Amino acid sequence: MLDIHPTARISKLADIEDSVRGTKLIVGPGVMIDAFVKIKPVGGLGDVTIAEGAQINSGCVIYSGNGVRIGKNVLIAANCTLAATNHEFKRSDIPIVEQRFQPSRGGIVIEDDVWIGAGTVLLDGSIVRQGAVIAAGSLVRGEIEAYGIYAGHPLRLIRRRGA
Repeated sequence: MLDIHPTARISKLADIEDSVRGTKLIVGPGVMIDAFVKIKPVGGLGDVTIAEGAQINSGCVIYSGNGVRIGKNVLIAANCTLAATNHEFKRSDIPIVEQRFQPSRGGIVIEDDVWIGAGTVLLDGSIVRQGAVIAAGSLVRGEIEAYGIYAGHPLRLIRRRGA
């Protein structure tokens, strides 16, 4: 089910798929979804919620999986991937594609006023707390504390915002 606020601006070149299993996509007021953004309901029954004023730039891919919540005024730079699901791969006697998906790690939560740098990947179970900044090219797979600026491999706190 698609629920898109009338003031949301979605490029005609964005690719937003409706769910065949009841997953919801809720897009709030003033949201901007740029060209070549792909939102795909796959790998679980989680909804995708994009709150007021969020901006998702070109080339981003969002897989609904176990749910994705994007807070107010979040900025997601180009070519980011939000993958709220993981393939199962434990058995070697069955192709991975036939093993379906691992249990949920909680989906992806991005709180308000967050900036996700270009080319970042967020995996199932990621929580990015309010005001955090994630450097370009990062991999997020856990909890990121509020108002920190994060970079490096592994992702580490560089400094606090406003400090």
